[in-house]
Amino acid sequence: MSKTAAPILLFGHSGQLGWELRRTMAPLGAVVSAGVDGADHHVDLTDAEALDILVHELRPALMVNATAYTAVDKAESQEALAFRINAEAVGQMGKLGAELDIPVLHFSTDYVFSGAGDRPWKENDQPDPQSVYGRSKLAGEQALLGSRAETLILRTAWVYGARGSNFLLTMLRLFAQKDRIGVVSDQFGAPTWSRMLAEAAAQVLAQCRTPEGSFSFGLHNGEIFHLTAAGQASWHEFAQAILEMTNEDCIVEAISTEQYPTDAVRPAYSVLNNDSLWDAFGVRLPHWRHGLALCMEELLDKR
Repeated sequence: MSKTAAPILLFGHSGQLGWELRRTMAPLGAVVSAGVDGADHHVDLTDAEALDILVHELRPALMVNATAYTAVDKAESQEALAFRINAEAVGQMGKLGAELDIPVLHFSTDYVFSGAGDRPWKENDQPDPQSVYGRSKLAGEQALLGSRAETLILRTAWVYGARGSNFLLTMLRLFAQKDRIGVVSDQFGAPTWSRMLAEAAAQVLAQCRTPEGSFSFGLHNGEIFHLTAAGQASWHEFAQAILEMTNEDCIVEAISTEQYPTDAVRPAYSVLNNDSLWDAFGVRLPHWRHGLALCMEELLDKR
């Protein structure tokens, strides 16, 4: 009788990225989820002891962390909670990975950069986060890389999808409710469909899977890669593209960041350079408009 392969342990299963990862990683092995909302294993990442017990009991082949404290503005007043989930828990995953020989795939964010400049950010550019959320995510990267676990970090940005809370769903709701809305036109990034992000991550992991069902990042251990859709847009351009794929009669007005004040500072330029991931794994996402069209097609079919 063959021994059952160790599972892939996924944190953040109910989020827009984690929900997609449960499906895209399924061909790579049994995926079990950990979290507080309908997960296979109930674990609150603010509870360090519970996390420690779970990982020791499961001994997974791989840990994938797609969870995060993402309330960017609330983080300004909830710094301790943001750092517990985005930094301390991630560092604990790394320590457990080092102790039990479990690789860790972790997702990070464009918010680790200042947003100043006008060229796509590369992995080795100097981080300079301007918000509590950004600082907590950078601290998570550093804790994981310093843990001596086998690690791979994928930074992404402007993620949207057919579920959860995101810019696309907010725009669709506002288009149906209002005749005119204002959307910021001086912040730039690459809108990235959560499904394509999850599919690309699974392609990377497939290249790291051994015939025995374990995982190894090999020469790319300890590396950070950027993974977003190709192209760039402002929030206003993104909103306008969404509107053009609906039958709603709404005017999308371009406004400045100053006209839309928020508690946390948003990066003005969040476009990430994805060349390193292509060079290492031959994986690249198509233009953001292509991903949006496919996502909208699915949403409109459901409606």
